[in-house]
Amino acid sequence: MRIVVPAGGIGGARFLRGLKAVLEAGADPAGEEPAITVIGNTGDDITLFGLRICPDLDTVMYTLGGGINEEQGWGRADESFTLKEELAAYGMQPTWFGLGDRDAATHIVRAQMMAAGYPLSAVTEALCDRWRPGVRLLPMTDDRVETHVVVDDGDGGRRAIHFQEWWIRHRAALPAREIIGVGADRSSPAPGVLEAIAEADVVLLPPSNPVVSIGSVLGVPGIREALERSTVVGVSPIIGDAPVRGMADACLKAIGVETGAQAVAEHYGPRLLDGWLVDKADEGAAVEGVEVRSMPLYMSDPESTAAIARAALDLAMELKGRTR
Repeated sequence: MRIVVPAGGIGGARFLRGLKAVLEAGADPAGEEPAITVIGNTGDDITLFGLRICPDLDTVMYTLGGGINEEQGWGRADESFTLKEELAAYGMQPTWFGLGDRDAATHIVRAQMMAAGYPLSAVTEALCDRWRPGVRLLPMTDDRVETHVVVDDGDGGRRAIHFQEWWIRHRAALPAREIIGVGADRSSPAPGVLEAIAEADVVLLPPSNPVVSIGSVLGVPGIREALERSTVVGVSPIIGDAPVRGMADACLKAIGVETGAQAVAEHYGPRLLDGWLVDKADEGAAVEGVEVRSMPLYMSDPESTAAIARAALDLAMELKGRTR
């Protein structure tokens, strides 16, 4: 069985861990060795201190490779911050980004390889050789794409800041007037991305941020169109009227979408989605052309996370079978 998972952030990484557990437990009815290809969001990427930082790729890699800070859901376990403190002592900006010592080693390797001319996809493959995440991790593109947020500047005008500054420094408290994927329109899918989608039995959308995680992946020309030809089942990142984690509501507001499971499914649309899992709190949600099922969606422990992944996979296989 071949499964493609566009993913970003903590929710995506934890969903992937649950999906791996399901497949490793023998959930593949065909008896074949399962293969998961992750298309990682790179819109959150940023260059700081001369280092190229790819938060979503690294969160997937660390989570599945056993190096994640489990309490935070991001960054390295057993982390220290001597480098961050020393940079601040020199007056280096920004001071709001929590660059850890262990994490910095990953960014140094990435920066050195990219300076030598290796594309991000090749660098990611090399980094995964150490962590052995058990999935094929592909960046959505080798091109430079960065998410910027347009906010009021306080003087009656507006300015654009990097998504990381808006998210981390300001905690998304500055009302976002627009969210822009800078460079997205000129980008192309990384090597292997379109091939993986074409060969996939099913595609699963984890409960990642629909605007700046999944949305960034869909913003690379050619990826959404390829996914629309596949059987796609998504898991809602919204329970009731609030995001399961993070500040996805601020992102949805910026693009004029209500914070709700049904509204997010309608935002993705029936051309993309075949099935949609919502929480029991949203079991009345209905989207024309999309099969909606409800179950508890809190990924509170490994067992509940695996149950959600199993339900998404089962629904995708059921819907795929209907089209044969």
